[in-house]
Amino acid sequence: MEKAPNALRRHVAVVGKTNAGKSTLFNALTGQDVAIISPVSGTTTDPVTRAMELIPFGPIVLVDTAGLEDKSELGSRRMEKTAKILRRADAAIYVADSSDFSPEEYAKISSKIPHLLVFNREKSGKIREKYETEYPNAIFFENTPRGVEHLRQRLSDLLSSLETEPESIIADLIPGGGTVVFVIPIDSEAPKGRLILPQVQLMRDCLDNGITFHACRETELGSTLANLGHVDLVVTDSQAFKAVADIVPPTIKLTSFSILLARHKGNLRQFLDGTPHVTGLTGKSRILALEGCTHNHTHEDIGRVKIPALLREAIGAEPQFEYFCGYDFPESLENYDLAVMCGSCMLNRREILSRLDALEKANVPCTNYGLLLARLNGIFGRATEVFG
Repeated sequence: MEKAPNALRRHVAVVGKTNAGKSTLFNALTGQDVAIISPVSGTTTDPVTRAMELIPFGPIVLVDTAGLEDKSELGSRRMEKTAKILRRADAAIYVADSSDFSPEEYAKISSKIPHLLVFNREKSGKIREKYETEYPNAIFFENTPRGVEHLRQRLSDLLSSLETEPESIIADLIPGGGTVVFVIPIDSEAPKGRLILPQVQLMRDCLDNGITFHACRETELGSTLANLGHVDLVVTDSQAFKAVADIVPPTIKLTSFSILLARHKGNLRQFLDGTPHVTGLTGKSRILALEGCTHNHTHEDIGRVKIPALLREAIGAEPQFEYFCGYDFPESLENYDLAVMCGSCMLNRREILSRLDALEKANVPCTNYGLLLARLNGIFGRATEVFG
């Protein structure tokens, strides 16, 4: 698990007022001098991220952030970045200087996210007594091996108490001993010499749950199915939906990597409800396209070439696409008619749920690549049948 991708780890944000000692605590937890430590206020400008193993919990991502209430020239931009980190964080460590603690500022964070309150610097015994009474679960941190171990254990306990994320992507759909075929097109978008994360995740999930899998290109799919005999499910790359649907007989269930990821990381019902809104789009519609990673775009790009082309053909007009990549997300969701997400394999689940919550509150319907391509290719019902 030490090599677990960041998207599969719990994210923990280290937050607090400027110069509260966040970077000192961050370095102590990671065991490395990663973040710059200085008495100068506002030393940390951009978030500093470190993947680590938190024993006994497991792999996490720890993020050091710029100070809250930053009054510097670039303070507002720094705090915007901190807000983005909090949106994807599963938990937070709120670091406070006990002589400069703001209950009001702390309340803004504590009401929104599971957290630990850590007083990093105590100036007198009376101050400690005051806050021990008012905040009995607070930690008074000492940068010693014993103090660091105590903080790690408390953080591990906090993360262990959170709602458990779905462990399996496919095991509840296919019984142990079942057979799955993965269809993996090899085109200019396919990375040379390796598989992409969703494909690897699904294969490992099958291995963990006693499910037999076979992988092939769409050009070998027919012969693969014929040789296997019984197959419980075919999972394809979404861009090959039409070709694969023509090959797979109706007696075999069919879906895509993207749809399975949408179910695993987000709220499948919200995606399902949002997809039919595509029929109401016009040339004046604005579509928010959310790509989970940055990559070079080719003439075969699924999000920037293939989906716009199919949509243009389906509605007889060309809506306006606005693209946001990675963890970037628009501050305002006004005037968007539809949001479209990729499989989001490079984003963690908390980020996806935060986005879906924001879209729902703004009344913006949402779909994802797999569901949208299934709809545009006339196989939406078939592609979702496996989910009941």
